[in-house]
Amino acid sequence: MASGRSGPPMGERTFFGHPRGLATLFGTEMWERFSYYGMRAVLVLFLTAPATRGGMGLPETTAVGIYGVYIASVYLLALAGGWLADRLLGARRTVLCGALVIMGGHVSMAMPMGGGFVWLGLVLIALGSGLLKPNMSALVGELYRHEDDARRDSGYTIFYMGINLGAFLGIMIVPWLQTGGRWHLAFGAAALGMAIGLTQYVRGRATLCGAGEEPDHRLTPDEERRFKVVAGVSLAVGAGALALWALSGTLTVDRFALVLTIVTAAVPVAYFAFLFSSREVTEEERTGLFAYVWLFLAAAIFWLVYDQAGSALLLFAKNDTDLNVLGFTIPPGWVGNVNSLAIIIVAPLFAEMFLKAGTRISTPLKFAVGLVIVGLSFVVMSVAAGVASGGVKVSIMWLLSVYLIQTVGELFLSPAGLSVTNKLAPRAFENQLMGLWFLSMALGDSVGGQAYRLTKVVPMPVYYLALALAAIAAGLVMLMFVRRLRTLMAEHHMPPVPTPS
Repeated sequence: MASGRSGPPMGERTFFGHPRGLATLFGTEMWERFSYYGMRAVLVLFLTAPATRGGMGLPETTAVGIYGVYIASVYLLALAGGWLADRLLGARRTVLCGALVIMGGHVSMAMPMGGGFVWLGLVLIALGSGLLKPNMSALVGELYRHEDDARRDSGYTIFYMGINLGAFLGIMIVPWLQTGGRWHLAFGAAALGMAIGLTQYVRGRATLCGAGEEPDHRLTPDEERRFKVVAGVSLAVGAGALALWALSGTLTVDRFALVLTIVTAAVPVAYFAFLFSSREVTEEERTGLFAYVWLFLAAAIFWLVYDQAGSALLLFAKNDTDLNVLGFTIPPGWVGNVNSLAIIIVAPLFAEMFLKAGTRISTPLKFAVGLVIVGLSFVVMSVAAGVASGGVKVSIMWLLSVYLIQTVGELFLSPAGLSVTNKLAPRAFENQLMGLWFLSMALGDSVGGQAYRLTKVVPMPVYYLALALAAIAAGLVMLMFVRRLRTLMAEHHMPPVPTPS
């Protein structure tokens, strides 16, 4: 897939030495992440806040369950978003639709008119994110279709810096606006952020140079008609089943979360089986997919640990951490922002390091290192929870240390995961496989939500340590098979990486 091209033609406008379209995607994703992470930083707190203070008044365990369902749904729907781009709309239009739906969701949550608008908002944000996320990342890959793999990795790392710049701003601004129970003002700020991102995306269309304009494998008219019938019937059946479940009086958040976890686990199994049997997948692509299965499972374990930031770690910050810093009590949601800030600072260094290293630091090795590092972060978390179990609020430095360690692990695994997904995706299913990458996050988040139930029967230090050991063990197993996976991915056959000018 590499052509040896090391950069854009001389005289062409660039963005940090990369295609100009990366600036458009960088900015759009930055503002979308502003809205997403800003709202996420206060969601559990809003759900648990008493009604007298403008919240929903839910128990913490229920709020964490809703959080897990919401986050998993965001990524579960990414597979459908990739399919729509591949077969019907093209990546560019699908991203546009997703941004509009996300903005509508945040506007709904900003309405101070009761819980119905909150649930509608969460559904719309999940649907819109499913349309936007996989296709935004796939569009980045389209900018590098004729580039070498190391430069693509570098571009994805810069794109990832945009994600974290948006997250940093969102986590700073939205929780601050929420102070004093101004929940809907905070949700309104998230809606405004998405509106800015949408505007930049529309205005920057020309910089994409036609990337994602048309679906790679558009459905025939007959196939499109069949799809509309099947989709309509499926939606009607699903809505009817859910309504009957609710009317039976047995529908609860915990049961719904369990069902979603089972579905989230079943969907990738079924989809991988479909890909391996598809006639549109070549033998060479099928070999790469076999390696991708193991990378997918490793990523799911990583996100199981990492994405507890918005639930378990947020509640730990609220309940067990001394948030007084230089005489100022900071909002609990601010603590996790050290992750975004650290990535903004060190992501360019990692991008340069990976670019110079080329294929000497393989993708499977990056995954193995990322897993071990995120596991070590929860070893630290286990110690912090042990200190707090005595009823004493711990220093904020414990959580800051956890987030800093996780940042390093994230920079090893996540940009590499986006890049390798683009690289190993069968041509006929390119955008869909990017959706499958996000499904690894859904699997990790949904299983993590179920795992949190263990806190009812085991002490918090044991809970954190169990997850830590699982991640470290997975990383060590991955390390044992780095050479085999690299062979399946054909990484060792890549040409030398050109020296950047």
